[in-house]
Amino acid sequence: MTIMERRSFLKLAAGAAAVTPAAGILPAPALAQGAAARTLRFVPQANLANFDPIWGTQYVVRNAGMLVWDTLYGLDAKLEPRRQMVEAEEVSADGLTWTFKLRQGLKFHDGAPVLAKDAVASLNRWAVRDPMGQMIRAIQNELVAVDDATFRWSLKKPYPKMLLALAKNNSPCSFVMPERIAKTDPFQQITEFVGSGPFRFVREEWVPGAKAVFAKFEGYVPRDEAPDWMAGGKRVMVDRVEWVIMPDPATAVAALQNGEVDWWENPIADLVPLLRRNRNINVDIADPLGNVGSFRMNHLHAPFNDVRARRAILMALSQEDYMRALVGDEQELWKSMAGFFTPGTPLYTEAGGDILKGKRDYEGAKKLLAEAGYKGEPITVLVAQDQPITKAFGDVTADLLKRIGMNVDFVATDWGTVGSRRAMKNPPSQGGWHIFHTWHAGADCLNPAAYSAIRANGDGAWFGWPKDDQVEAYRDEWFAAADPAAEKAAIDKLNTEAMKFGLYAPTGFFMSYQAWRKNVSGVVKAPIPFFWGVTKS
Repeated sequence: MTIMERRSFLKLAAGAAAVTPAAGILPAPALAQGAAARTLRFVPQANLANFDPIWGTQYVVRNAGMLVWDTLYGLDAKLEPRRQMVEAEEVSADGLTWTFKLRQGLKFHDGAPVLAKDAVASLNRWAVRDPMGQMIRAIQNELVAVDDATFRWSLKKPYPKMLLALAKNNSPCSFVMPERIAKTDPFQQITEFVGSGPFRFVREEWVPGAKAVFAKFEGYVPRDEAPDWMAGGKRVMVDRVEWVIMPDPATAVAALQNGEVDWWENPIADLVPLLRRNRNINVDIADPLGNVGSFRMNHLHAPFNDVRARRAILMALSQEDYMRALVGDEQELWKSMAGFFTPGTPLYTEAGGDILKGKRDYEGAKKLLAEAGYKGEPITVLVAQDQPITKAFGDVTADLLKRIGMNVDFVATDWGTVGSRRAMKNPPSQGGWHIFHTWHAGADCLNPAAYSAIRANGDGAWFGWPKDDQVEAYRDEWFAAADPAAEKAAIDKLNTEAMKFGLYAPTGFFMSYQAWRKNVSGVVKAPIPFFWGVTKS
C-alpha cells in the first residue's frame, strides 16, 4: 500500500469507526458518570512497554515518569531552571561546591520521607546514563548527604550549567527515587515504581500494550507557585489518569469523537480535518518548538562503520519525502533543515550542511557505498509500526535504501521492542541493527547541553555509538564559550564536523498536533503532556 493509499484508507476507516464505540471500550453506565468525571483517559504516543526513565530514553517513559517521580529542578516555559524538590541551593565562590537543601513535606508513595540520601543515590544512577550527568561525574570529587535534608556535590572544576543539568526535560531526567531503588544498576531496569510525584503508579492495573493507570497521590505537597511546565505547583485536579494504548489511529480518532477517551497526544495530520469538524473537540499544535526527525545509523558495524556509507545516506536522503509522508500537504507543519539544531532558534546553523541540499544524488550514493565495501548484505531496519512517526519514516527509508542498491531487512515491530533492541551492540545478524528511526523534541535540540543525540564519545554516546573527537571538542568549546558569539562559532564548527562525519541523518523539522475534548481544560503547549492543572467537567 502506498503512502497516499494508506492515507485514504485511514480517513475512510476513521469516518466509519466514529459512529460506533472503539474496539474494546464500552460507554460508561449512568451510575459511573461521577467517577468518569474524575478520571482522565489519555491516548499516549506509544505503549508503555517498560517503566524505568533512567535505563532508557524513550519519551513515552519519560512522560509517564513525570507523573510518578518528582525532580530536583524543573524547566519553565522560558526554558529556565527553577527549584522543584529543592528549597535552596548555595554554590561556593570558586564554583567547586554545590550545597542543596530539600524542601519540607516531601514523601514517597509508600509513606517514607524523601531524604538527602535518596537524592544522592538517584543522582548517582542518573549520572551514569545522562550526557550532562556524565560530564559532572567526570569532574566530581564527592556527592554526599550532609544530613536528612541536605546534600553536597563537590567538583574538581566549576560546572556553571549545573542547574540546567538538573532541570532539563529530556530523558533521563533527575528523577528522585528511594535509595533502595536508586541503587539498581543503571543498566538494569528497576522493578519497583515508587516516587514522590503528584501521581502514584497503580502497578496492579498495568497491562503493557493496553493500559497504564496513575492515581492522585494525596500525600503530595505542591509548591506555592503557579504551575509552569515542569516547575511550580503541580496541583492535581483529577483522581485518576488512565493511559489507553491505541496504536491504530482510526481507533483512537473514533474513541475521541465518541467521548470514550478525553485527550490524544499525537493524532496524525491526515485525521486532523475530521477532528476539527467535531464541535466537541479542540485541536492545536502540541509543542511550538516542534521536533527533529532522526535516521540513526549504527557506527559499530559495516557498512555504517565507514563514513562513506553514512555520507551516502546524507547524499540520497530527501527530507521532503520524510516530512510529506508524515504530515501530508500541510507545508506549514514542516521545514527542511541542513543542520542538527532546532530551526528558528539562536543556535540553528546550516554550516557544512550542503550535502542535504539540492537534487538527491542516488548514483553518487551508490558509488560511495561501493567504496565503503558494501556488497549487498542485508541492512536491518527497525521500524515501530505502533508509532505513526516511525512507521512513516520507515516506509520512506525502505524505498530510499532500495534506490541506492541496498538489500533491506525490514523489521516491522513495536516501539517497546525498538527501545530494547537499539540498546544492543550485537552484529545485526545476531539480534542487533543497522538503522532505526526516532525524533527529538525541539526543546532538546536548542544547544548541546541536553542533546544526547549529538554526542560522539563512542561507548558513552547515544545509540549508534558514534566516535569523533572533533565533534566532542567543539561541544566542549560551546560549554566554555564566554558569550553568544563564541557559542555560535562553536556550533558552526560542530555542525560542520558532524555533517562531515555523518553523525546521524536529520529527516526534517516538524510540528505535531494534540487533540482533546472541550470538557477538558488546562491542556498546554509543551514538549511534554502535563497532567497537573488539567480539569474535566
